Amino acid sequence: MIRIILLFLFIVTSDVESAELSKLIPQIKPSVVAIAVYNPTSAPRLKLIGSGFAVAPGNRIATNFHVVEKVLDITKNESYVVLSGHGAQPQMHQILQISSSREHDLALLQIGKNLPFLELAADETVDEGTEVAFTGYPITAVLGLYPATHRAIVSAVTPIAIPADHSTTLNPRTLRQLQQPYPVYQLDGTAYPGNSGSALYRQSDGKVVAVVNMVLVKASREAVLSDPSGITFAIPVTHLKQLMVQR
Repeated sequence: MIRIILLFLFIVTSDVESAELSKLIPQIKPSVVAIAVYNPTSAPRLKLIGSGFAVAPGNRIATNFHVVEKVLDITKNESYVVLSGHGAQPQMHQILQISSSREHDLALLQIGKNLPFLELAADETVDEGTEVAFTGYPITAVLGLYPATHRAIVSAVTPIAIPADHSTTLNPRTLRQLQQPYPVYQLDGTAYPGNSGSALYRQSDGKVVAVVNMVLVKASREAVLSDPSGITFAIPVTHLKQLMVQR
């Protein structure tokens, strides 16, 4: 009898959580953008490379630095752009300025239009077990400009880099992170190429707690693995706030 009651409570709780998230997603999506490389002479002209989201006052886009790190070919008039809206007719925004933090793999892109922006959570660490979600553009080259939402929990709060058994397995990036470690969130949800820069937000209130990262953390934590795991990591929002203040 007790097992039946517990099962009933679990089902009811899950249904409530799903309902809350389904109401939250339409509020999140207008702030979600794609980052692309624009080339007026190529076909297609736009190459989607990552995700981002608008932060206050609306004309600043948060994403990962590695998404816009590559030096583009100016002889071909290539440029990074922000795409808002979804589907076949997005609005393209030129990037007026880029501020970045290599250490935390974060970037702020300034555009000329104010978009609906997401609220950032307080700086305190999110508890393990917190139910979160992230909305972005996984596998952008295949799925196109249609944002997808993934549910997860914060499964661990862990250092960005861990010591290796042998020095031969350490790369320069991991060594730097070991000298100045900071905590990151490990998630049980799977992010895909293109999800880099997605907002990680609480399912309870939609406030952003971190930025999904697919490169920096894995390179630091999984440098010893020949076949990196499917675990997803995210950079706490406190580092994004610091970058916003520095601008």
